[in-house]
Amino acid sequence: SNAKFFKVKFKKGEGWVSKDFLEKVAPAVVNPQNNTNQPTQSAQNTSTTASGTEDMYRVTTDNLRVREKADPKSKVIGYLPESENVAVIDSTNTSYFKIKVTNGEGYVSKEFLARVSAVKKVAAPTVAPSVPKMSQDNSKIIFLVVVAVLLITILFFIFKYAKGNKIFISVVTLIVLVTGYFCYITFLKEKTISGQFATTEDVQYQSFDFKSKDLVTVNDIYTGSSFSSKYVIEGDMIKLYDQQNTILLLIRDDNTLIGEGFTRGVFTKK
Repeated sequence: SNAKFFKVKFKKGEGWVSKDFLEKVAPAVVNPQNNTNQPTQSAQNTSTTASGTEDMYRVTTDNLRVREKADPKSKVIGYLPESENVAVIDSTNTSYFKIKVTNGEGYVSKEFLARVSAVKKVAAPTVAPSVPKMSQDNSKIIFLVVVAVLLITILFFIFKYAKGNKIFISVVTLIVLVTGYFCYITFLKEKTISGQFATTEDVQYQSFDFKSKDLVTVNDIYTGSSFSSKYVIEGDMIKLYDQQNTILLLIRDDNTLIGEGFTRGVFTKK
């Protein structure tokens, strides 16, 4: 009804504006049925956009506080240096943006962020725990072959040139057989281990339960859980993996294992 001003409605309330700067457009037709489904479709589109892209922002101040929640009184969980680039994963809050940093997520004031660009999210690769592999070492086999040829040669000459001395032949033959057996169990025979080995020391891994020739169950007191892992024996050393960590155990004897590295400790068989 006013000749110069129109009353308008906007997000925060109502007010008056000069009609000289307004242009009439056709009113939007609202379809009730489509309007009912619109929030769902919009939410789906928002979800797709959120999962498909992230907005990159640059920090414009030094020591920008990263808070646990979108609240100025929330706990500060970290700081960001000036010119640091961060990925904004939620910008719906009017004062705080949810960001993703190297060690997690948090909220920062949007006043100290300047948009750089939108980047495409790349799905994180699935890292499968590695299974230790036994390295192929042929030096022991070659050594045993050489020893076997040498012992056979000795026996050949003993039987050929000492036919009359049966006692000497018997003693030498026994020595040759014992030497051959000792070389076999030392260099060629595959070592096996079984049973549960535990320690009373204050270390992360409290026990190792060897259930089969290549599977062990480890008790981790730091996480309060147990996990199973494949293992291999190379010489006197047992190797197994906990995700990206390599656990090394030295076989002292049938009843004692010595932990190496961060697994340091003495584990005795129960």
